[in-house]
Amino acid sequence: MNRLARGAAVLVAALVIACAGPKETIVLLPNPAGQETAVTVTQGTRQVVLAQPYDGARLGRSGAEAFPSSAQQVQAQYGRALAAQPLPPAQFTLFFVEGKDEFTDESKRIVDSVFAEIARRPVADVIVIGHTDTVGSDTANDALSRQRADVVRAAFTARGLAADKVVTIGRGKRELAVPTADGVAEPRNRRVEILVR
Repeated sequence: MNRLARGAAVLVAALVIACAGPKETIVLLPNPAGQETAVTVTQGTRQVVLAQPYDGARLGRSGAEAFPSSAQQVQAQYGRALAAQPLPPAQFTLFFVEGKDEFTDESKRIVDSVFAEIARRPVADVIVIGHTDTVGSDTANDALSRQRADVVRAAFTARGLAADKVVTIGRGKRELAVPTADGVAEPRNRRVEILVR
């Protein structure tokens, strides 16, 4: 290759490298629950701490570099990708009358909120885990916790949710919300936990 051709190849390579820009961009989004979060981005020997919503870092040939961003910039550049994300899981707890598979009055009012959350999702996936307090035998509590989970499933299927979209599990008195001795009628343990994904 002659000297002129070699010079042109080096110039083209330099232009390609100069135009390549950053390989990756990282932007810290606000936590949906409002909690403070932070991320440390490290590339080579350079570190950038992203501690505020919309702080950004670009990874390039010279290492990580901080840059400011905004909600508007993120929406303009990544809005379609963000809109395509699935909704984060939602969790609910419903409580039961002692020894029964009947909701407390307060929990009856919450059922509508749970179903509204299910309806927001194009393809809902629901897990219902039944629990009991420590009154009664392990066998009776296992059956009662499963029965409570099945009552919730029946309430959802009665409103049109396909039964195969609801998984029910009975945990009896194995996973107490409030640790107690055996034989204690603790209302906060008589519950179902519902995870909507």
